[in-house]
Amino acid sequence: MKKVFEIEAQDRVDTGKGASRRLRRQGLVPGILYGAADRPPRMISLVHHELAHHLEVEAFYSHILTLKIGDQEQDVILKDLQRHPAKPFVLHVDFQRVRATEKLRTNIPVHFINEEICVGIKMGGLLSRHITDLEVVCLPADLPEYISVDVSKLEIGDSVLLSELEIPEGVELTALAGGADDLPVASVHSGHMAEEVEGEEEGEGGSAEGGSAADAATEE
Repeated sequence: MKKVFEIEAQDRVDTGKGASRRLRRQGLVPGILYGAADRPPRMISLVHHELAHHLEVEAFYSHILTLKIGDQEQDVILKDLQRHPAKPFVLHVDFQRVRATEKLRTNIPVHFINEEICVGIKMGGLLSRHITDLEVVCLPADLPEYISVDVSKLEIGDSVLLSELEIPEGVELTALAGGADDLPVASVHSGHMAEEVEGEEEGEGGSAEGGSAADAATEE
């Protein structure tokens, strides 16, 4: 995979919650670089707005990245990301070192293509996306940006299973390892079926609400 992202970082010495809060007040994100048995973890920090800009691009999550610390460069992947639950802030970021000769394990997105010409959708059906990302194992050079799922030929009642996906050479799906169940990635179902289920749920909800009101009146 071609490397198209470069991230600037710097070493940090102080650790702990207090040190992390001080970094964030300075517009920095605390992070850690780890991986490779012969190399220790490295505490780093990154400029928040630069990292946030990269995170707006989907490919950033599944590419080999170039992490620059001073005059040193390291190939990495984004391994974990912690965001503030209510504010648009990144609280912490983890990067994992990668080596050309060592397989890596990471998640990549699933792209559903040809929905506009899907047979089942044209017949009035609805497309359900059951899996939106997949964990893969491969060498860094074989890492795909995403896995495509062609839904053009799906009719109502049809589905695409994991085993039916076109996986690039050298890439393994962990979901299919060890005799795991072959799960549907996408399926097309009748629009009428969805309406019937929704109608039944509304009917049940109405009965329940009526019962609750009666119970409340009795208690009063």
